[in-house]
Amino acid sequence: MSIKRIKPLLAATSVIAILTACSDADMATKSWFVESGAQIDEGRFGQPTAYNAGVQTGQINPAVSMANRFNQESNDTVNFAFNSAALDNTARAILSQQAHWIAQFPELRFRVYGHTDLVGSNAYNKRLGLRRAHAVVNYLVASGISRSRLEAVVSYGETRPLIVTRAPEMRNRRTVTEVTGFVGGRKPTTLDGKYAQVVYREYIRSAVPPPIISAGTAGSIGE
Repeated sequence: MSIKRIKPLLAATSVIAILTACSDADMATKSWFVESGAQIDEGRFGQPTAYNAGVQTGQINPAVSMANRFNQESNDTVNFAFNSAALDNTARAILSQQAHWIAQFPELRFRVYGHTDLVGSNAYNKRLGLRRAHAVVNYLVASGISRSRLEAVVSYGETRPLIVTRAPEMRNRRTVTEVTGFVGGRKPTTLDGKYAQVVYREYIRSAVPPPIISAGTAGSIGE
């Protein structure tokens, strides 16, 4: 067999081996003979559609879904010093994070629950818990959140401690911010058909300008 025939034969054999090694999924996404988009990535681009379908069929409660998301993506709890409703630096940092999240979803309403430890009378602690809730609401309003979306009328006082002890306990001296529903008394399906808009809005707000590289440092990259 001539060298001219051997080279095409080897090339053809290599191509067959490569194609055989590819799985069906690889073929669907990599083949030149399948149109672009034939393999749909439902894990990403299908999420808004799946969410809306779940809302329409009643399988997803938007209020509960957004409440769970708020708890996962932000710290919902602020702690206080003994017998105080003042916000320290840590509390303000947490509330700034909350305000940033809340600002992204103007459709939602929130409620702030005030709590105390078990020291002192229940009546006094209920008033103190309410003061703490109002302090949080005032900070969120000062951060740009509409007061009409926030509620601070509920205080559990000392009735729901995290740590059951009569001693002063900072983990019990707290406020908890929660999603409670939608603005204007809208139905729970207010995000029906609009979740793609929410995703797009978050995408736009997450965009940051690329870093500026001066001419003097451009040549040093990778050295």
